Amino acid sequence: MSGPGVALRRYDAELREALAELRARREELSGRIRAEEAERGRLQGRIWALTERLARTSESLARHLVARGELDRTIAETEAAYGQILENSQTLLDVLKEELGNASKASELQSTSKEKEEKAGGQKHF
Repeated sequence: MSGPGVALRRYDAELREALAELRARREELSGRIRAEEAERGRLQGRIWALTERLARTSESLARHLVARGELDRTIAETEAAYGQILENSQTLLDVLKEELGNASKASELQSTSKEKEEKAGGQKHF
């Protein structure tokens, strides 16, 4: 009985040792799983925070783009109106210069016609 009994004990010891090693591996793997689950939780928290931040930034960006579009439109309208004012001012200035020229010519004509009348009238008196 010592032959089969010794073999049986040896098998039992090897089996227990293999089971103990498997349990140790299982515990090590369980520790890794817990660590990875914790890391996944931290990453999910960061993803949530970044998603919220991205949403806020996107909303702010959209508002800023609308505001810039409105400013661009206002600037374009103001520049167009300013251009029209300059054009109208130039036209007014041209008309004024023309009228001043006409007034000067009329004044000169009146002055020369008065001088002619005075000369003509002055000659009659002698």
